[in-house]
Amino acid sequence: MAEQKTKPTEVSVESFLETIPDENRRDDCFALVKMMKKITGAKPKMWGTSIVGFGIYHYKYDSGHEGFSCLTGFSPRKQNISLYVMPGSSTQQELLQELGKHKAGKGCLYIKRLADVNSDVLERLIKMSVDNLKEKYK
Repeated sequence: MAEQKTKPTEVSVESFLETIPDENRRDDCFALVKMMKKITGAKPKMWGTSIVGFGIYHYKYDSGHEGFSCLTGFSPRKQNISLYVMPGSSTQQELLQELGKHKAGKGCLYIKRLADVNSDVLERLIKMSVDNLKEKYK
């Protein structure tokens, strides 16, 4: 099996976030840390060079591929903040309609800034994603 590329590191989350040049994006990221820490009960940890992750789970696909990943997390990218939440239930699709301005991918939500979305809905989406992963990968 190939070695997993993105894994936890000992880099300080706070020092990483302090390097974000845009003050508003930096403030949004610190707010996401508080939100995700509250939802997961886990301390933030750097995964690779640019992902702030919370919690950990072991996955194994039918193909035999397996590894570890954070339960949820985010990455401040140049264009957007990528939020790592796993969609799946019809309730999540309904919540996405209430979320506000965003784009959705297979396992990510992309937002420009927190002010563009309903933070209560975002919290519910993150919690639902975390709960789904915990249930699926007990």
